[in-house]
Amino acid sequence: MEKQFIFLATLLVTLLAFGYTTRRYVGFFKITRGGFPVKQIGRRIGVMLEVAIGQTKIFRRPILGLLHALVFWGFLVILIGSLEMVIDGLTGQERVLSFLGAVYNIIMASGDIFALVIALAIIVFLARRIFLNVKRFSGIEMKHISHLDANVALTIILVLMLSLLGMNTYYVLATQQAGHGLEGVYPVSQLLASRIDAGAHTSELLYQVNWWIHILLVFIFANYLPYSKHFHVFMSVPNVFLSRLEPLGKLDTMESITKEVKIMMDPDQAFASPPEGEAAEEETPERFGVLDVEDVTWKNYLDSLACTECGRCTSVCPANITGKKLSPRKIVMDVRARMKEKGPGLVKNGAEYSDEKSLIRDYISEEELWACTLCNACAQECPININQPALIVGMRRYLVMEESAAPSELNSIFSNIENNGAPWQFSQEDRMLWAEDIVVNDKSQ
Repeated sequence: MEKQFIFLATLLVTLLAFGYTTRRYVGFFKITRGGFPVKQIGRRIGVMLEVAIGQTKIFRRPILGLLHALVFWGFLVILIGSLEMVIDGLTGQERVLSFLGAVYNIIMASGDIFALVIALAIIVFLARRIFLNVKRFSGIEMKHISHLDANVALTIILVLMLSLLGMNTYYVLATQQAGHGLEGVYPVSQLLASRIDAGAHTSELLYQVNWWIHILLVFIFANYLPYSKHFHVFMSVPNVFLSRLEPLGKLDTMESITKEVKIMMDPDQAFASPPEGEAAEEETPERFGVLDVEDVTWKNYLDSLACTECGRCTSVCPANITGKKLSPRKIVMDVRARMKEKGPGLVKNGAEYSDEKSLIRDYISEEELWACTLCNACAQECPININQPALIVGMRRYLVMEESAAPSELNSIFSNIENNGAPWQFSQEDRMLWAEDIVVNDKSQ
């Protein structure tokens, strides 16, 4: 019973901490705009199974992609074992899911094998980060804390896998020494147990030690993730499910602008009565485009939380490759960092809160925004379907429509369209002057 009370107290602390974090993020999401309808559920499930569960984009780099996919799939299997440990801790029983029989044997055997595979993969990942100078892991946005965070998270995962193997190994030893039958199959741990010489008391003690190390690390890791780049462990699957389904090259129009254009083409719409049974909506003036985090959509913010900081987007960006300041990864990371800075003030004081800073200029320069060619290579390469160009276009729209702060070449085009009805500097009356001296021979005569 003492173990159950300790476990229950630990679980409650974990859930309270996780609840506080969840409430904090819910508050941040409420600050953002809507404008991202979720439809075509069947198609979204297909994309999620292909990209998130199947890890198809990761396999563009076959060797590392396979290692990453094995880690992800392994976590899905091991998660079942973690749920069983929670039930065991609350009920005071051992291997409570063993009633599943052959299915349980498959789950335990898979988890045991995956624990070793994941441990080896994590060692490879850590070695790459520590000893190899991988270009896409660097950049002005990748500060020391980013590298430290990655190493800490990978180390926790490594210890989780080692403690799981230790727990299974000493469970096998303790069970065999007690003369009881094993619940489940443990190929790796049974092999390790056959090479360990330990007494019954020692085996039982080390089993309990590894059990507690593993479950406590699970609880700690669950609360560490929301403050880490590895938040994608939670957010990547939902983010892929909520992917933008339209072709990457399609730009979303602004509903308010579309309405104004329709009124220009049919002025009677401006005075039309609302449909019967519907009240007329009083629209409050809103900012055009994105200046700060309260202007991004909830999906833009979800993208920023799901970002793995892998750098695949920046590594294929033609602007970045040619030496320009733009880094699509930085754009996404800046949204997350800016919300962390300004979000609490907006939640506490409302939409009127200002800290005299903004996402544009204080975090992201105009030079970065206008360097983008909208080729969508970043969105195509992102393993979890983040749409970086949507953010860039939103901020460009603010610069153009609110500040007329587009590059001079674009401002000239806008001015010509406004004055001459075309992007050229000539008036409509002068457009055909170039053809005055051209003689056309009529061969029909």
